[in-house]
Amino acid sequence: MKTRLMGAAGPAVSCLGVGAMSFAEFYGPTTEENSQAILHAALDAGVTHIDTANVYGMGRSEKAIGAFLTDNPGVRDRLHIATKASITRRDGVRVFDNSPEHLEAELDKSLAAMGTDHVDLFYIHRRDPSRPIEEVAETMGALVKKGKTRAIGFSEIAPTSLRRAHAVHPVAAVQSEYSLSTRSPEMGLVQTCAELGVALVAFSPVGRSLLTDTPLSADVIPSLSFLKPNPRFSPDNHPRNIAAGAPFRALATEFGLPAAGLAIAWCLAKGDHVIPIPGTRSVAHFSELVAGANTVLSDVDVARIEQVLPIGWAHGDRYSEDQWIGPERYC
Repeated sequence: MKTRLMGAAGPAVSCLGVGAMSFAEFYGPTTEENSQAILHAALDAGVTHIDTANVYGMGRSEKAIGAFLTDNPGVRDRLHIATKASITRRDGVRVFDNSPEHLEAELDKSLAAMGTDHVDLFYIHRRDPSRPIEEVAETMGALVKKGKTRAIGFSEIAPTSLRRAHAVHPVAAVQSEYSLSTRSPEMGLVQTCAELGVALVAFSPVGRSLLTDTPLSADVIPSLSFLKPNPRFSPDNHPRNIAAGAPFRALATEFGLPAAGLAIAWCLAKGDHVIPIPGTRSVAHFSELVAGANTVLSDVDVARIEQVLPIGWAHGDRYSEDQWIGPERYC
């Protein structure tokens, strides 16, 4: 497995990571045993970066990772583990808390859940716009000094916010949705990350299944709390997006790859600092993702892919209005 730097000073991690949101039944039922099987497959394939968060299944994802570490002594040093905090609820309302007290308390809970004394990367899951990001970067830097995290990151922030934070404390990574169906990071974030030596950790790189050979079917969508209100999976847009992806699936077959693998290969071709973190509940599907990570595309290949799925091909926004609360819009 090829490696890439997680931030200007490293460390080197696998070019493909595991997005552990799927360990919390985000896309359907799963078990801890199944999650552990995926982690075993990841290590066997040379995948070392595991990306989770405290709110995934209200700790379920982190507990699955912790159980894996407990059951497999010695593997902790082979893994680069990231988690996130700042999303919480007060009086039944979702809020974003970037205060030092909240972030450290949540990180301590995450460390306990995973049975480790540090994480390798700790992200602000959502920025609190009422608190200067410079102050938040200082807060995160203090956690580095305490040894509770090796590096800091932010999720879904604007390029300008990244510059402000990075001027206070080195930012190792910015996590953002980035795929053939979500190209907005190319309007400043991809470039700024490259300039500053910051890794762009791309979540949902297979378009929440739309860029696979077996997109989620219409009868499954109503049972998934995130996708049910998502505009790309509405009764009107979902069949249009399935149809629009058909030429891409055909092209993947021509390349001798699963569609998900070709989506990963495209993502990796968009910059040496891009690290996709697909989620999956299937070891078989994970092998498709690994096949993509082991594929190198030429400029001609990338152009062919972008011809069948040009910028703007997807029907519907990537988020509903409620889901847009938190991510910074910058273009």
